[in-house]
Amino acid sequence: MKRSVFFVSDGTGITAETLGRSLLAQFDTVQFDESAIPYVDTEDKARSLVQQINKVAEDDGVRPIIIDTIVNRQVRDIIATANAFMMDVFETYLGKLETELCAAPTTVVGKTHSIINNEAYGVRIDAVHFALDNDDGARTRHYDKADIILTGVSRSGKTPTSLYMALQFGVHVGNYPLTEDDFDDLRLPGALKEHKRKLFGLTIDPERLCAIRHERKANSRYASIQQCEIEIRAAEALFNKEGIPYINTTHLSIEEISTRILAQAGIKRRLV
Repeated sequence: MKRSVFFVSDGTGITAETLGRSLLAQFDTVQFDESAIPYVDTEDKARSLVQQINKVAEDDGVRPIIIDTIVNRQVRDIIATANAFMMDVFETYLGKLETELCAAPTTVVGKTHSIINNEAYGVRIDAVHFALDNDDGARTRHYDKADIILTGVSRSGKTPTSLYMALQFGVHVGNYPLTEDDFDDLRLPGALKEHKRKLFGLTIDPERLCAIRHERKANSRYASIQQCEIEIRAAEALFNKEGIPYINTTHLSIEEISTRILAQAGIKRRLV
C-alpha cells in the first residue's frame, strides 16, 4: 500500500514533520510518499496547495494525508477543503490546553522555531561551535569545558552524535578517535586521562564498521574486516579495563544514541 503525505505548516514545518513521521512510523506495512510544504501563510498559498493535493488524490486514486501545524484559522479552513484526510496538530491540542489553562493561545506563527529566547539560542550556537572546535581530537585543551567526551574508533559515529547532542540539547561535546597507537599498551591516551570521568565510548559491529569504511577508503587495510575486528575488540577491552561506559551504535539512530548517552551519563540537557 502507498499513500501520499503532506506535512504542511505556516512556519518551518519541523514540528509537523517530526510528529508526523513519528506517527507514520507505526505503520510499517504502508509506503509513504512524503512532501514537506513550509510557509503556507497566506490564503492564496493555501488555495494553490489545495489544487496540488487534489491533483495527487486524482493521480493516486486515494486521498492523501495532511498533517499540519497551521495557526491561521482562515488558511487552515481553506486547506481543509482539499480531497484529503487532514490531521491538524494545533486544532487537536490547543483547544484542550486552552480549557485546562483558562488562557487563550497567542496563535502567532513560527513561535516554536523562532529566536524568541535569545539565551537558549545562544546556548545552542555555543554548543555547536564547541562540538566543531573539539571534533576528532583536534583540540584537547578545551576538554575541561566539555560536558561529555565521546571516544571510539574511527567511523563509529562520534562526530554526528556530537553535533546532534549540541544542536538538540545544548550539550558541550568533545570527541576523540582511538587509533592503533592507543591500543599498544591498552591505556588511555594522555589527553583523556585527566578527563576520564567525562568519557563515554561508542562501539559498533565490525561488519557495519567495515561497510562504512569501505565507502571512504575502499579495499584498504583501514576498511578490512580484520582491521575493524582488531580495533573494535581493543577499544571495548580498553573501555572495560578503564570502567568507561559505552554503547553499541550499530542498530541505533543518532537520536537514540544521543538520548541513551544523556540518560546513562546522567547529563541534563541545557535546551528544553
